[in-house]
Amino acid sequence: MKTICLYFEIHQIIHLKRYRFFDIGTDHYYYDDYENSRSIADIADRSYMPALNTLLEMIKENGTYFKVAFSLSGVGIEQLEMHAPQVLDKLAELNDTGCVEFLAEPYSHGLSSLANEETFKADVMKQVAKIKEYFHQEPKVLRNSSLIYNDEIGLLASQMGFKGMLTEGAKHVLGWKSSHFVYNCALAPNLKLLLRDIGLSDDISLRFNNSDWDEYPLFADHYVDKIAAIPDNEQIINIFMELSALGIAQPLSSNILDFLKAIPNFARQRKITFSTPTEILLKMKSVGSLNVPDSLSWVDEERDVSPWLGNPMQREAFNKLYSVADRVRIANDPRINQDWDYLQASNNFRFMSTKPSNVGLDRGIYSSPFDAFTNYMNVLGDFLNRVNNLYPEDIDNDELESLLTTIHNQDAEIEIKDKEILRLKAKIEKMEGSGEEYDSDNAVDPKPKNEVTLKKNVSRKPSGKKK
Repeated sequence: MKTICLYFEIHQIIHLKRYRFFDIGTDHYYYDDYENSRSIADIADRSYMPALNTLLEMIKENGTYFKVAFSLSGVGIEQLEMHAPQVLDKLAELNDTGCVEFLAEPYSHGLSSLANEETFKADVMKQVAKIKEYFHQEPKVLRNSSLIYNDEIGLLASQMGFKGMLTEGAKHVLGWKSSHFVYNCALAPNLKLLLRDIGLSDDISLRFNNSDWDEYPLFADHYVDKIAAIPDNEQIINIFMELSALGIAQPLSSNILDFLKAIPNFARQRKITFSTPTEILLKMKSVGSLNVPDSLSWVDEERDVSPWLGNPMQREAFNKLYSVADRVRIANDPRINQDWDYLQASNNFRFMSTKPSNVGLDRGIYSSPFDAFTNYMNVLGDFLNRVNNLYPEDIDNDELESLLTTIHNQDAEIEIKDKEILRLKAKIEKMEGSGEEYDSDNAVDPKPKNEVTLKKNVSRKPSGKKK
C-alpha cells in the first residue's frame, strides 16, 4: 500500500543591516531589526498561519489518517518568538493532535556539515533541545539545511543516534533507481534515507500557479491519480517543501490551500495512506545502500552545493567564517554564540551566488552578489576580531580548551561547596531550634579551601600579553 510522507520546513532569514568598513571595531550589532520584524510578520500572515490552520483542519477532519512532519531551524524559532509567537502556538496545537512529527536540523540553518564535524553536531543538538522544549518530542530523524547530504554526513548522523535522514532524490545519484523506496547510508547501514520526489514536490511548491505549465490548472484528484499510477511496488511517496510555498511562492489566491485540503479525501478513495518519517523507517526495510560521495541538495538543477559555494567569493567567506569554528565552540560565549548562529545561516552565502537559477532569488538590500559579499565580509571582519579578542590569538585551540576546562572544573567545585554551605546552615538552624548543640569539630569547612587562591589567580580572560 502506498503512503505519502508530507514534510514542511520552517526557516526565517535573519537580515543583516548595511554595515560599512568603518563600522568594524565600533558597531557590534549587525542586524536590520525593522526588516526582520516586517518580513516574518508578513510571511506569518500570508503563509504560516493560513497554512497551519488548514493542516489542523485536515487533521480534525481525517483523524489519525492524515499526518504531517515539520522541521524548524533554531534561528527561525527565535524570530517567531520575537515577532510571530502565534505561529509557535499553532504548531503546539498541531502537536497536541498526535499526528505531527518534528525533525532535527541545524539550529543555524547553516553549512557546518561541510566544514566542521564538532560544530555540526553541536548545531544539531542545540536545535534538538529547542524542539524538546517546545513540543516535548525528541527528534529521531535528521533533515540537514536544504537537504544537504553525502556519505560522510550520513555517518555523522548515525553516530549522533539518528535513525534516518531526509535528502533529495537527485537523478545523478539515483540513476535508474526510484526515490519511492527506503535506502540506507553507504557508510552507516543502520541510517535509513528518505528521498524527496522532485516532480511531485515541485508540482506544488514551484509550478502550481504557473499558467504556462502544461498541467495547469492542477486539481487534487489528478494529483492523487499521478501518485496512484506509480508502480505498486514503489510505496513511499516523499513530498517535501518549505511551508512558505503555501502562500508566498504559490499565493493564497491560487487556491493552493483548497487543493491541499482535498488531497486526503482522494487519497483515501485510492487506498493511499499518510505516514510520518519515523513511522516509515520503523515499518519499511532498506532496499540497499545509496552511494553519495559528493554533496547534494534540493536547490537548482544541479542539486549540489554550488548555490552557496560555487564562486570564489562564497568560498572565501565560508572559509573565513569556519576558520574560528573551534574557538567559538570552545569559548562558548553567549553573545558570540548568537552572532555565530546568525552568520552561519546559508542565505548569507546564497546572496553571493552568481549562477543562474530557475528559482527567483531576492537579495534584499543587496544590489549584486559582490555587494552581498562586501557587506558580509565587513560584518565578518568585526566578528572575527571579537572572537580573537575574547582570548589572545597566541593561545591555540588546545591551550584554550585546557584553560576553559580548568575554569569550568573550578566553578563546579565552588558550586558544590556553596551547596554544602547551605546544607550545613540549614542543619545548624534546625539544631539550634531544637536546642541541640552543633559539633563544629566534625563539620565540613564551609569555606572552599582554595577560594582565595581562585579569586586571585583564576582569570576568566587571559591577559593577552605575549611571552
